[in-house]
Amino acid sequence: MSSATIVSDGITSETMNAETASRESSEKALMLKALNSQRDHVLGILDGLSDEALRRPVLPTGWSCLGLVRHLTVDVEQLWFRVVVAGERIQPDAVGWQVGPDEPAQAVLDAYRQETERANAVIAATPLDAPPAFWPAEQFGHWRLHDLRELIMHVITETACHAGHLDAVRELIDGETWFRN
Repeated sequence: MSSATIVSDGITSETMNAETASRESSEKALMLKALNSQRDHVLGILDGLSDEALRRPVLPTGWSCLGLVRHLTVDVEQLWFRVVVAGERIQPDAVGWQVGPDEPAQAVLDAYRQETERANAVIAATPLDAPPAFWPAEQFGHWRLHDLRELIMHVITETACHAGHLDAVRELIDGETWFRN
């Protein structure tokens, strides 16, 4: 005998739970598609740049393309998903925006790819309405993101913003743009 209860008009709680799960799965898939598109943009706009170009500061603030990728790795993907959502206590082995002169460019790019895979695993294992497991109040004070949904939207926005920065810098370096004819 089923443990489902009739909610209304012959619809059972099991049916409603299945529909809710399906909507959340679709919503999460759509959000992850948007996030992965921005991540691909970050890596794609850098494709073909020399090691020297990846390390060269172009704007007056002094950051490099590799430094921005390091920021996205440590201060965005790792912080928001593994630390805030999953509650992992991580001692980062790198500092955002900083890349040593002897650190291979490919290692920085690979670290970003690996961190996005870890973030995707956290996203897959966490309901969209789950609150953060940890909140870095010392960094953000009263400002707060309330659930995984808001965190994903924040990371999509931040990643897209930085992808735009990389677009501008790439065009200044060699005239290339992300959208090629």
